[in-house]
Amino acid sequence: MSEIASQYLPILLFLAVGIVFAVIFVGAPVLVSGLTGTAKPDAVKLSEYESGFPAFSDSRGQFDVRFYLVAILFIIFDLEAAFLFPWAVSLHWGGEPAWWAMMEFLGELAIGLVYAWKVGALEWE
Repeated sequence: MSEIASQYLPILLFLAVGIVFAVIFVGAPVLVSGLTGTAKPDAVKLSEYESGFPAFSDSRGQFDVRFYLVAILFIIFDLEAAFLFPWAVSLHWGGEPAWWAMMEFLGELAIGLVYAWKVGALEWE
């Protein structure tokens, strides 16, 4: 039984150290924040900033879904660019199968772009 326990001891030690560090890195900022008074709002903290005029609506208002669609399309094509650079550098190791795999990937993205264009996701009123 002690042989099995000795095999798991490094894992348990690693978990214990991780939990201690997690408690420190999460608990310490919360404790310091509470002690320094950042959680106690007053008139100066709640006043307008940056623009200089009072807010005209709730800050938690809903955004139009088009903002999210544009953001998702940006992320998709940004990831496309991120995949193209390593692929281009390592193309000589993959050969023709790597070429066709990337062409299939680009074709699927092109189909997605055409679909988004046809349904009007790229148009702004």
